[in-house]
Amino acid sequence: MRAIQIAQFGNPGDVLRVVDLPEPPAPGAGEVKVAVELSPVNLHDLLIVRGQFVRPPLPWVLGNEGIGRIIEVGSGVDTVEVGDLVVLPLLAGAWRERLVLGAEGLFRLPEGNVEQLSMVGGNPATAGLILSEYAGLEPGDWVVQNAANSGVGRSLIALAKARGFRTVNLARDASTFADLTASGADIVHLDNASAAEDVRREIGAARIALAVDSVGGDGVGRLVDLLSDGGWLVTYAAATGQPMSINAMSLIGKHVTVRGFSAGDYDYATKVLPVIHEAAPLVASGALFVPVAAVFELDDIHAAVEQVVRGGKVLLKVAKS
Repeated sequence: MRAIQIAQFGNPGDVLRVVDLPEPPAPGAGEVKVAVELSPVNLHDLLIVRGQFVRPPLPWVLGNEGIGRIIEVGSGVDTVEVGDLVVLPLLAGAWRERLVLGAEGLFRLPEGNVEQLSMVGGNPATAGLILSEYAGLEPGDWVVQNAANSGVGRSLIALAKARGFRTVNLARDASTFADLTASGADIVHLDNASAAEDVRREIGAARIALAVDSVGGDGVGRLVDLLSDGGWLVTYAAATGQPMSINAMSLIGKHVTVRGFSAGDYDYATKVLPVIHEAAPLVASGALFVPVAAVFELDDIHAAVEQVVRGGKVLLKVAKS
């Protein structure tokens, strides 16, 4: 059985290997065997490869998220059956052709675009939990985010709309504006020096209770400028690699709370899984859509990594048809 594994941390081009692993055993009671179909390749995966985020025991099979088709069911499993397409639990090691999972929490995905469904376990969970866990948002409240065209950004737009929140979306590429608006974004603006002033002119004194950052650098100050008193700034990534630049007096004067976010900090069954259930029909209907830059075979993992570094959403086709 093919899998992508690391035996040491380091540069992905040097340490990622396609290896042959033993076939997993037949599923036991309460378990299922799954053939992995598609798995996203994220910057988060590459941070693990480099040992910069978490350092799991080695050797380690990569793959934080994905979907698979159930090919065998153990005794006592009555919630899913052979042929069902399911979301793999986070950090299951999806970059392998087959694996055995506990059936608890698995559910049959609705019919839809399988490439889009393959991303439902990661970005939507991040967006949904950021929306629910911090600012005490109420229907009609505004949320501002940067990197609005990212997978998390698009997930946040769709989930916020479904929950009755409104979004201000800062993006670095004006060519994405029409698409983001069609996806449900209320306001889209270039992430530039005039953003805060222009947006405030449009929405007046409306409450912006939550700002979501994944970029870092000087742009974080624009998010804080837009926050209302008592607002929250939540960051889940740092695309620029630059420190967050914020005027301390803005934090003090607005009583801003700043938090870092990782979906791995939340209990999967009680926190993450409900958001996946919420997002799956949005993905299946097309209300939540993330453009895919490229799909690579498992053996082409190094080309996939190069595409991730260049930008765009990348998927791995794992199990051979």
